[in-house]
Amino acid sequence: MIEQSSIETLKSSIDIVDVIGGYIELKKAGANYKANCPFHGEKTPSFVVSPAKQIYHCFGCGAGGDAIKFVMEYEKLSYPEAIEKLAANYNIALRYTKGGNDYGDAKRLLEQLQLWYRKNLDLNAHAQRYLKERGVSLASIERFGIGYVPQGSEVIRFLQRAALPLPKALDAGVLAQGEGGRYYPRLSERITFPIYSPAGAIVGFGGRTLGSHPAKYINSPQTKLFNKSRLLYGYHLAKEKIYRTKRLIVCEGYLDTIMFHQAGFSEAVATLGTALTQEHLPLLRKGEPKVILAYDGDKAGVAAALKAAHLWARADFDGSVVLFPDGMDPADMVAKGKSAELAELLRGAKGLISFVLETIASQYDLQNPHAKQSAFEEIKRFLDSLSPIVREGYIQEAAAVLRIAPAHFGTMQRRSDESKRTFASKRDHARLSILKSLLENDALIESVIELVDASFFEEEAPLFEALLRGDREDTRLTALSLDESIAVLSESELRETLRMLILKRYEEDLQRLGHTTGIDFAKKSYLIRKIKSDILPRLKRGESVAYMPIT
Repeated sequence: MIEQSSIETLKSSIDIVDVIGGYIELKKAGANYKANCPFHGEKTPSFVVSPAKQIYHCFGCGAGGDAIKFVMEYEKLSYPEAIEKLAANYNIALRYTKGGNDYGDAKRLLEQLQLWYRKNLDLNAHAQRYLKERGVSLASIERFGIGYVPQGSEVIRFLQRAALPLPKALDAGVLAQGEGGRYYPRLSERITFPIYSPAGAIVGFGGRTLGSHPAKYINSPQTKLFNKSRLLYGYHLAKEKIYRTKRLIVCEGYLDTIMFHQAGFSEAVATLGTALTQEHLPLLRKGEPKVILAYDGDKAGVAAALKAAHLWARADFDGSVVLFPDGMDPADMVAKGKSAELAELLRGAKGLISFVLETIASQYDLQNPHAKQSAFEEIKRFLDSLSPIVREGYIQEAAAVLRIAPAHFGTMQRRSDESKRTFASKRDHARLSILKSLLENDALIESVIELVDASFFEEEAPLFEALLRGDREDTRLTALSLDESIAVLSESELRETLRMLILKRYEEDLQRLGHTTGIDFAKKSYLIRKIKSDILPRLKRGESVAYMPIT
């Protein structure tokens, strides 16, 4: 079992915005962040994350909790598994009373292999010569931890010598299993590039063959620590500059990233053998940088850039595209001492949407009316996928690219948004303000229970009862805490609000008593006199009077 003190250390060391932002796109909304809920389909964001309270809540489906609960729900993990995954990704050591630590074991195994790979590079002249020919400096080798993995049998022997269980290496993606259950290394006779989580924990490897293997590059497979669609190579080294300069460069591979950094562009990252996907967007969004897509200018590079630019533009990213001419790539330019030309190319990057418009138009013969119609339809579909204001801003440019009148694109269409229902849309704000104030300052609870009981809060009674139990993980309290439409009251405001609610309730009781037949005449007369001549005058003078339900 994981020691409770370790869990508390983990909770105090992670930030919920950072954790959830690694899974879904979060956008700043006042003091909080919002997103479309990942747990149910919706078009209008109702998923709120509070950095101050370190909790999240969806006002649509009711999901809520802390960072650990989110990882449990999103990854479909148990509570201990979610804790171990977070600890492994954020380099936080856990202590156990008994039992094992699967995520920690995988991380330690990868760390030991990385040390061994790095030592092997110093012993392999062929690998060193290749890196030198590509212009990679010794400083870059150290900074990125570049290594070398020898032939497969040596990998197995190393694991056995280091007492690293082969099944654990299989789980970590280091080994694969062939026919008859035989283990064999996934990487063999390759230069290795360790891959880290954004927080700097090693999660896998990439390998570049030095032989004639048809797969030039191979990455670790999907494991409990490694998901290539949510990772960017070099991000753990680039993030400080990304946050500081508000700029991020996305290139095509390991060597491009390394050489960008070597030339001083340490805000560069790369995808891991896959195209940019929706899952990359949360990581790219962090720090709200302007993104520059830096791809080769060949046919494949243009196609990949167009796909990525489509994705970014629809997601409202602010960015641009650079395509490298004459078969060059960033790694070649740096290796040949052309860093100044590289910087000039980056300065002249074309805006994302302009790049998409021009690239689409270039694929059609605009002298042919039928082809021009097809180009128009494709561009219009792209513009219609953008936000209305951005769409309107690019109609003139789209028309100029196609050499047609802007009127062909029509006026800006209003998008129908689902009407937003807040937690308090049909609730009494005053009662909820009292409850939210008690949630923020539980020292006030005593003064409230002297005047009212749970039944006074009617449909919100379960919230008051949860407060009395101290059940701060109740999802209804989480929702209340994050509902910005509900005010938090000062102590004096709370007392005044409660007095007015009690006054109103007694006035309603007085009216109801006149029509009530279930109470005998003497008792009814007493209650009416008591309310009219004693309770209401005191409340109207500003006194606090306890509410006693009229039965």
